[in-house]
Amino acid sequence: MLSVRHLEKFVTASANRVWPVMQRLNTLGPEPLPFQPRWSDRPIPRGKERTKPPLGWPRTTDSLCPTCVKEARAEILRGDADWTKLVTDKPGEIKAQIVERDGQIRMEKECPKHGRVSDVLSIDPKFLARIESLFQGRDVAMTPDRIHQHGSSSIQYGRGSVLTVDLTNRCNMMCDPCFMDANQVGYVHELSWEEVTQILDDAAEVRPRRQMSIQFSGGEPTLSPHFLDAIRYARKKGYFAVQCATNGLRFAQEPGFAQQCKEAGLRMAYLQFDGVTNEANSHRKIANLYDVKLRAIEELAAVGIDVILVVTVVNGVNNDMIGPIIEFAIENADKVTVVSFQPVSFTGRDEDISDELREQQRYTLSHLARDVKAQTGVTEPLRDWFPLSALAPFGDVVDLLDGPDKDFGQLNCGCHPNCGIGTVLFVNKKTKQMVPLLEFLDMEGILRDFRTIFDAGRGSKWTKAQVLTSILRHYKPEKAPPGFDVKTLVKQFMSQTGAAHAGESDAKEYEWRVLFVAGMWFQDLFNYDFRRTEMCIIPYGTQMGEISFCAYNTGVGWRNVLEKIKANATVAEWYRKYGRHPIYAKNKDLALPDFENALTVKEHELAKQERKKAVRLPIVPS
Repeated sequence: MLSVRHLEKFVTASANRVWPVMQRLNTLGPEPLPFQPRWSDRPIPRGKERTKPPLGWPRTTDSLCPTCVKEARAEILRGDADWTKLVTDKPGEIKAQIVERDGQIRMEKECPKHGRVSDVLSIDPKFLARIESLFQGRDVAMTPDRIHQHGSSSIQYGRGSVLTVDLTNRCNMMCDPCFMDANQVGYVHELSWEEVTQILDDAAEVRPRRQMSIQFSGGEPTLSPHFLDAIRYARKKGYFAVQCATNGLRFAQEPGFAQQCKEAGLRMAYLQFDGVTNEANSHRKIANLYDVKLRAIEELAAVGIDVILVVTVVNGVNNDMIGPIIEFAIENADKVTVVSFQPVSFTGRDEDISDELREQQRYTLSHLARDVKAQTGVTEPLRDWFPLSALAPFGDVVDLLDGPDKDFGQLNCGCHPNCGIGTVLFVNKKTKQMVPLLEFLDMEGILRDFRTIFDAGRGSKWTKAQVLTSILRHYKPEKAPPGFDVKTLVKQFMSQTGAAHAGESDAKEYEWRVLFVAGMWFQDLFNYDFRRTEMCIIPYGTQMGEISFCAYNTGVGWRNVLEKIKANATVAEWYRKYGRHPIYAKNKDLALPDFENALTVKEHELAKQERKKAVRLPIVPS
């Protein structure tokens, strides 16, 4: 009698034979009509219609002189120049060369006035070459509009993935690093309710009309009086994924707050999380911050809000926490869905870093891929990592399946390949066994197939048949983990790519959970590349339109200028009118209330060892 694995091998072999027949049948029909859904003013590009920025090296790009930019920004903030100078005068713009030197890929540029700047982009040329080779082309061009008029910093391509809305620049912490320099700029910038709704209304009218994640951020967004109402309004506008970027303090301090957020429509919490011990979080200046994070995770997960761990990585500070954080996420796979590592961007409080310290602390995406393997013992940098834009073919195929009459296009990560990378781990929620997805699924082959499927542009039933055939032919049953079968693969794959439209609670059905490990590397003035900015998938929704994440936080200084111009009051004036909000920053413990529910978060072994050595009473999960 044939075993299940032998039967699965027969199925995959059959799918391999069927695939070329399907593609020959595709050529027999008429040429596909351009796919122009009603949510886009242009057809979604296929084949050779997809353009690419210059890739490889050596290559030339457009960048910025850090000193020129700061001088121009200071001139505007003093009142000696108008903010429109950022658009009309192109302050600080210079050419940069991307070259291979001494086993690294570096950006090198020289300002006639301020001299030479050099920074590392990758410590592994082969890794970066592979990531760039997997980029399959830009998304559809945006229709010019009044909220995307920011000169050289303007976003030009794609529909975006995450719209970030800073509700307030107030924060209840004093972190270092902090890309927005919260609590230190001398004024309060906080959106009114009318401004919040206007930003979300404007976002819903951008062409192509996009289904984005709406991320409320700050400062600490939970300090805004409009936080819960903003979540409700985003869901009312039709946005499926509403999230907040948070330090988690309010979730840990206020019983019932997570439930209020869930009822308002919050789906995900982007939780700042720099390590699995209190010591690893000590640079955040709260002595028991790790304990605070445990309680925040418990409260969020208990009400069904997905937790995304967001880790700012500084070389020599917490890069040794890469493996332990992933292990923590695996142990808590019932609560944590994504780990997002963010190599440090030297901006905000760190913009004036010395060249020597910057070279020491610089951490790149190639560092991340290397450290994941070294610290966890799994994944292969040249097999398991992909640019985030590799997800784009899935979105395109789902758009094709949905047809041209949807109100929103699918979420589409069409960013530059140097912006972000990701890998997928499959975790058994009971046994905690973990395997890289690419061990038993040829993802590169599936990506090629999905491009072929979208380019063929056939009807829904035939498209689904091709999707199923592609999944089956690239499955490696002999490498699949015990208890995992092809039926589960197909069902879960369709769910994770959005084709099944399974809803928010679908993941609970599966024994194996996808743990996505991502690296998102935001730019600073030392490695700035306008080819990345113009393809940004994480725009900021602001009072001056939608601005690329990197152009807003670094670049020519949009955040500094906009928030100063639109400030509500000086800090002193704000305090006189509204009182002081608490700021925890003196390396003391944050007092936590008693909760009725015990902690079920599983701690990492490093945390247990730290507790044994600590003087304070332990907080041991049940």
